[in-house]
Amino acid sequence: MNEQLEALLRTIIHPETEHNIVDSGFVDRADMGEDGSIAITLRFQKARDPFAQRIKQRVEQLIATTYPDKRSIVIIREAAPKPRRQENVTTTTEITNIIAIASGKGGVGKSTVTANLAVALRQRGYNVGILDADIYGPSQTKMFGVEGYIPEAERDEEGHDFIIPAQSLGITIMSIGFFIKPTDALMWRGGMAVNALHQLIHQTRWGKLDYLLVDLPPGTGDIHLSIINELKISGAVIVSTPQQVAVADVVRGVEMFRHEQVNIPVLGVVENMAWFTPEELPDNRYYIFGKGGAKRYAEEAGIELLGQVPIIQSIMEGSDNGSPATGVDMRVEEFYQSIAEKVVEKLPAEC
Repeated sequence: MNEQLEALLRTIIHPETEHNIVDSGFVDRADMGEDGSIAITLRFQKARDPFAQRIKQRVEQLIATTYPDKRSIVIIREAAPKPRRQENVTTTTEITNIIAIASGKGGVGKSTVTANLAVALRQRGYNVGILDADIYGPSQTKMFGVEGYIPEAERDEEGHDFIIPAQSLGITIMSIGFFIKPTDALMWRGGMAVNALHQLIHQTRWGKLDYLLVDLPPGTGDIHLSIINELKISGAVIVSTPQQVAVADVVRGVEMFRHEQVNIPVLGVVENMAWFTPEELPDNRYYIFGKGGAKRYAEEAGIELLGQVPIIQSIMEGSDNGSPATGVDMRVEEFYQSIAEKVVEKLPAEC
């Protein structure tokens, strides 16, 4: 290991060990070639260490600042053996209700519904959190304007490590998006994604929450089964558009929660993008994606229709601007407050 590089890397502290990354054993290689190029390999003791990308960025910035004329590469190697889990240690004990927000297929606005429902519940005075469990397409960071947030870690007196979540509009937010670059393609096998979720669920400093909304990936798969096994889900909300192709996928989602080995109550269905009404023609409704498909299915399946949300421009703008429309547009708030009211009736919690 190059002595100059070693001394430089000793200035970087890992948030969990509170020691420099050299003494903590995270630097596998730090060499300077004859042509002046620099190669650094980082190896972390914890599988999918949530601070790996952050430390890599610090190393890259430090090398670029100290050696601006040299070519450099920083590589993260897979951790060796899977670390022993902190059994029976979880930060979810003070959460009253956990609600899974699911959809049979992508593109129906599930994450948008999650964000706006969270704001509606917060407006009612409840303590609300969001777990962005959509491992392959996290979007809550953008919807709440916290894309640049870098979670810190803290350790309690018993030596347990916890991750500090983001706060936006009074809502507690944890997402895998905090630990990856927006431009990165997240190519994880199922087991790796499940391990990452386990850590986010049980090590996030949630505090006392009345409602934790879990934004699931579309479809059914390993992530869904992991969430069901890891958390005591109070109920599920299914999101769909009126299209028949979307409703057909909803059936599979509902049956997953209703399966005898899962047995999670389906609180109801939200029909998103139900119609479009131009501002200049407030009495007109245009059913762009079909009319009432999700509503009909809910009636046939004996599931409550929690609400129909139309296409409103401010919903899209709010998602892009980091401020869910329920907090800024009375037209949108009306729809989501109605949905929130029905959810609270089914899963009451004290303010």
